[in-house]
Amino acid sequence: MSLSHLSRSCKSTIARERSTTCATCRKTPLSRPSRPASPSYTSLTMATACRSRPPEGKSDGLDLFLREHTTKGLKVYHEEFMLIQKVFLFISKGEYKQSASICGLTCSEKQKKVALILLRLIFFGMAMSLGAARGVPAWLRKIPGMEFRTNNQQWKDEMANFTTLIVDMIKKERLFAPQGGPIILAQIENEYEYAMVPGDAGKEYIKWCAKFAESLNVGLPWIMCQQSDAPQPMINTCNNYYCDNFTPNNPNSPKFWTENWLGWFKHWGDPDPHRPAEDLAFAVARFYQSKGTLQNYYMYHGGTNFGRTPGGPYITTSYDYDAPLDEYGNIKQPKWGHLKELHAALKLMEKSLTYGEVNNTDFGNGVAATKFSYNATVSGCFLSNANQYFDATLEYQGTKYFLPAWSVSILPDCKQEVYNTARVTTQTSIMVKKPNKADDEASDLKWSWRSETLGSSVRGLGGNFTENKLLEQITTAVDESDYLWYMTSVDITHKQEMTLRVSTTGHVLHAFVNGQLVGSQYGRNGNLAFVFEQTAKFKAGKNHISLLSVTVGLKNIGQHYELDPAGIVGGPVQLIGGNITIDLSTNAWSYKIGLDGEKTKVYLDNPDHKWFSGMIPTQRPFTWYKTTFETPLGLDPVVVDLLGMGKGAAWVNGNSIGRFWPNYTASADGCNGCDYRGTYSSEKCQTGCGEPSQRWYHVPRSFLKPGEPNTLVLFEEAGGDPAQVDFQTVTVGTACSTAEPGKTLNLSCQGGRTISNIDFASLGDPKGTCGSYQKGGCESDELYSLISEECVGKESCSIQIGENLLGKGNCSNTSSKSLVVQATC
Repeated sequence: MSLSHLSRSCKSTIARERSTTCATCRKTPLSRPSRPASPSYTSLTMATACRSRPPEGKSDGLDLFLREHTTKGLKVYHEEFMLIQKVFLFISKGEYKQSASICGLTCSEKQKKVALILLRLIFFGMAMSLGAARGVPAWLRKIPGMEFRTNNQQWKDEMANFTTLIVDMIKKERLFAPQGGPIILAQIENEYEYAMVPGDAGKEYIKWCAKFAESLNVGLPWIMCQQSDAPQPMINTCNNYYCDNFTPNNPNSPKFWTENWLGWFKHWGDPDPHRPAEDLAFAVARFYQSKGTLQNYYMYHGGTNFGRTPGGPYITTSYDYDAPLDEYGNIKQPKWGHLKELHAALKLMEKSLTYGEVNNTDFGNGVAATKFSYNATVSGCFLSNANQYFDATLEYQGTKYFLPAWSVSILPDCKQEVYNTARVTTQTSIMVKKPNKADDEASDLKWSWRSETLGSSVRGLGGNFTENKLLEQITTAVDESDYLWYMTSVDITHKQEMTLRVSTTGHVLHAFVNGQLVGSQYGRNGNLAFVFEQTAKFKAGKNHISLLSVTVGLKNIGQHYELDPAGIVGGPVQLIGGNITIDLSTNAWSYKIGLDGEKTKVYLDNPDHKWFSGMIPTQRPFTWYKTTFETPLGLDPVVVDLLGMGKGAAWVNGNSIGRFWPNYTASADGCNGCDYRGTYSSEKCQTGCGEPSQRWYHVPRSFLKPGEPNTLVLFEEAGGDPAQVDFQTVTVGTACSTAEPGKTLNLSCQGGRTISNIDFASLGDPKGTCGSYQKGGCESDELYSLISEECVGKESCSIQIGENLLGKGNCSNTSSKSLVVQATC
């Protein structure tokens, strides 16, 4: 789950929380199909008015909620969010009473409060957010005549039912601002322009959304994100990497930036996307320079797609998003610190930004100055250089200012620069994975195993129903499982080899002939549909063909995406031998949803489930593995390294930690360094090329049992070796910082860890980057000793760069005397 940042900057900032575990539902669960939807993404959208920070120890509204339910305001309590995951699961099934009472007597008052607030703020509409699938459960596709997100009565009925329910719950808790609550904005629909149906149907739907939202009488402004034709009184807003050039469709509307994308999500097979802190800060400063009113970070806190919640298809289990607070809750430096300093600088301009008159001066070649003046006594200035290639020196109001390419300087008094988006002075942290000190090496994990029961399925037995056609997988399985069996038989006149050809819309296919696995294949590089062809031996007489189709997340965006199929819908499925082609597409096909291990819940530590020890089979598809481990010591976030495994799913103490696919290697191309200058795209600053798409998987400490053995269960679909599986903790390994004369250098470790060593200290111009600095001629034993004495053994330290320190480096011939320090935590 993720927690958005509450900016202290001018005029207000949305606080958004995007859960990765919720789906929309119906108001009347009895009228829905019997199979519930699996949770998918959704959003919580809230807003808080910009105001000064409350005195220490005092707070109210949303500030109080955030402060009470974070550790030092940074790391989200996973216990509460795991509780909310259960609440959302009930909601996705339409079981509202269960969701409201799930806490019972087992939850603390704090947990009940979090559950209550988050439950009531799920979202204001069935289709709220880009990452969210628009949160729509698969069973909605089963409603006759249903069309998603258009002027369709069935859709509007369901949307109205759900939205009315949520709004009524919020009103009951008195959470809207007119009731004294913290919510000051409400949102209906989200980024509909990306899915808008051409013609009148889409336009009429948007008008209906606006009219319906107003009819709810929440007493607040309503927004529509990324909807240029949003009807009044809806406020249309911008979602993008940059929104400085965005103009609302009504001159009387405020300029809102509801999703500032701090990074991007990741697909299986892709490298890791990163957005530089310098570019992000540049975008925010430019937005406020261009009279922006409000901006919200997406995602400020990275998340994890537990269970089967990822959309996509092919979205990874990790939803880290290169967020300032990472997937595990750790501070990601320098992004977090650079944004903190940015908002501190903007806060200094609060009055002039809020009330000031604006004067712009264009100096050409991308260089501009913007002055906000209030009462002739208060003013603040932005000096910007939008040229991505050339630095600039600007003389403004009698003073010269150096503006690096692609940067903005903030002058709260229009005289002294306090911040430049391209100058990162905050700490850089290199995160590391540390071994589980509660256990020995990975080789000491004792494994047991059992096979997935395939016998009946590969012999065409145990089907739930039969049809004389090849059905679409999503509407057949109704998202009850990733797995759907297509089973049939065919009579062959004589023993022979034939080619089995299967046309499928994806995403993965395993083919069995007479009980034997003859081949597997999956869609790659965005091409989910493919044709499977494999030669197999057929006997004279009756032959069984069983096709196991697998989905890896469901599509959640686009026009009429409910019509986009998955599975072997329509086929054809053919047998080809010599000059003979046998089309099996209209055979009698028997269908079975899910795996036997899913139905019997072998991932639970049940003594009735039989497991085998001794020689552990490896590289064997459709195998379950189990081991026990001790809870890692300390408080650092826990991950499990699944290197060596193929594709499947994992559970810790019965809790799903998501799908894994470490043998899906990211493309070897695309990692070409990173220059923050110039327009950002998700392909610009990538890492991890040629490496597993995702190797480490988040295990919340709330899933673990301190002092007791914990159980890890893996289902291996493709074939892997658990010998390398290992539990580790994530923390800061190396911290680097730099500061100019007159400034203060700050270093810190996280999670109560202390600085154990100063690895490098230099005054001047050392070469390299954090983790690989090289001496630049301004080092000395005296400088090293002074910094070591000040920092070693402490969680954090601050060093003032004064004349006394500047004389310790023996670098009189060096033009720069910035202090650079690298430490080990």
